[in-house]
Amino acid sequence: MNIPSELESWLDKIVCADALETLPQLPSESVDLVLTDPPYFLDKLDNEWTPERAARRYYQSQAVFHLPPGMKFDPSQGRRMYEWYLEVSRELYRVLKPGGFFFSFASPRLYHRVATAIEDAGFHIRDCFLWLYTQNQPKAMTLYHFIDKMQLSESTKADLKQRIAGWKTPQVKSCFEPIIIAQKPYEDTFLENFLRHGVGLFNTEVRIGQNMFPANVLLVEGVEAVLDKYFLVPKPSVEERGSFNQHPTAKPLALCEYLIKLSTVEGAVVLDPFLGSGTTALAARSLKRHFIGIEINPEYVAIAQRRLQNAALSLFADS
Repeated sequence: MNIPSELESWLDKIVCADALETLPQLPSESVDLVLTDPPYFLDKLDNEWTPERAARRYYQSQAVFHLPPGMKFDPSQGRRMYEWYLEVSRELYRVLKPGGFFFSFASPRLYHRVATAIEDAGFHIRDCFLWLYTQNQPKAMTLYHFIDKMQLSESTKADLKQRIAGWKTPQVKSCFEPIIIAQKPYEDTFLENFLRHGVGLFNTEVRIGQNMFPANVLLVEGVEAVLDKYFLVPKPSVEERGSFNQHPTAKPLALCEYLIKLSTVEGAVVLDPFLGSGTTALAARSLKRHFIGIEINPEYVAIAQRRLQNAALSLFADS
């Protein structure tokens, strides 16, 4: 791979900084792939939700916005997400080589905002992977705690709770996560672009399970034997994540490896502007690709660096 000299100092490093402040420092058309899971500006609503927990997560991630009284979804969060991710996507468009792919995880609730921001930045939306799973907790919450705070007799509270038994906030159990497949427009033809830049095509020999051809559905656990055979991607185990890894949305290493192998050749540069606990970096290094990681949270940076060190020690021990 022909790597610009001004990019070499960034290779295989994690930068603890704000992505929007760091991305402008990268040279244009120097990155082969962007693979990332951005913050969604959404708080998790469940029976464990409290304003204090939401505030703690906000200061830790600088992404979670405090929800208004009653814990209703604020539509302005989606608009803020779009405006912010449009700015991010414009920088990613600049640093990607012509024909380079941008794989962005998204929340089902904000998928349209994320996809529109990416498209408005100049990318072509090629498709969408559906990462399916069932090992997830229902997000709907009861309203009993609101009744407990009402100035009513205990018997009246009990009657109200009986009346709304089984009724919860309108949230279904989340069983999939979309991964947007976006591409920077290629130069001339697919073939000429690939020969010139080494990007723009999919390696259809890459397999997950016994899949005969790359598909846009990916599973992470057993659902049915036939589906497992063709689409299965295991969820990250405690061993894979590391017992010290408290990142709430760590992605499976196999999933990131699959996406990297599908769209890049050895020696390519993979950028993750929201690195989190470092799975993209681990996957890139294991596949003989370079990585550039940007992460604003120093706690996650420490986790990512520790995971990389542990992986290197494991490789040394095996050899």
